[in-house]
Amino acid sequence: MGEENHTSVAEFIFLGLSQDSQTQILLYILFLIIYLLTVLGNLLIIILIFTDSQLHTPMYFFLRNLSFADLCFSTSIVPQVLVHFLVKKKTISFAGCMTQVIVFLLVGGTECALLAVMAYDRYVAVCKPLHYPTIMTQQVCLQLTTGSWASGSVVSLVDTTFTFQLPYQGQNVISHYFCEPRALLKLASADTYRTEMAIFAMGVVILLAPVCLILVSYWNIISTVIQMQAREGRLKAFSTCGSHLIVVVLFYGSGIFTYMRPNSKTIKEQDKMISVFYTVVTPMLNPIIYSLRNKDVKGALRKLAGRKSFSQRW
Repeated sequence: MGEENHTSVAEFIFLGLSQDSQTQILLYILFLIIYLLTVLGNLLIIILIFTDSQLHTPMYFFLRNLSFADLCFSTSIVPQVLVHFLVKKKTISFAGCMTQVIVFLLVGGTECALLAVMAYDRYVAVCKPLHYPTIMTQQVCLQLTTGSWASGSVVSLVDTTFTFQLPYQGQNVISHYFCEPRALLKLASADTYRTEMAIFAMGVVILLAPVCLILVSYWNIISTVIQMQAREGRLKAFSTCGSHLIVVVLFYGSGIFTYMRPNSKTIKEQDKMISVFYTVVTPMLNPIIYSLRNKDVKGALRKLAGRKSFSQRW
């Protein structure tokens, strides 16, 4: 009987971001441009870091992982949304919905952990510069990155298991544009309290714990920078940390607002807009923020462009 409960809903129907056909066309164009910029920007960051030996440092190793996570994060949601802008019935199979939730949570959780790891890297670089090579070794970087992906996997496993062990019967209309656990819980044919508590607990682990580590890291960084005598040293320290801090505020601000509050009975329009920000906009902004504010990345880009123009002449 339990098996029948789990499979009684064969597919889910999304209400999407708008019911107006003209608005959907405009949103399609906007989302397509943003997605193309996301793919190109993050692929470019990955290629530059892979090909330029000057970028073979811990900070850029973590940034390469962040760009890959952004690419997966956006691709797990946006292509489907683009298709749904062009069709009347916006459906997804039960298995497809589960897959989307798994990938969304895995990559989102990993990104949270990676941002905390990058804050620690900046802390060591600014506060313990002489010990940086011995602390941030290749082995440590691999362990921190592996730990980030592992933590994302644990969060995804727990949240997905609790969400999809609930019976879904009858109701299958999701008041959202993608499969998101909080929206799915509205359709469950059973009490969702345990699942809500599990999701909240995972939110504390993957959102609040990294935020605390980031705040501690930046408190120490700011204290160290203020004590620096040389103005150039202060500017360099702030510039290397500024990009990361902007990304942290954008990603965590929207994530905490969504997952660290009581689960209301309806998904409001403002919730959809905030989720657009962290699922669609932020993955596009990350490579722009890092490349525009970073001399090393801009230098690598010029070198890559120079090699291409040289090969074209020959």
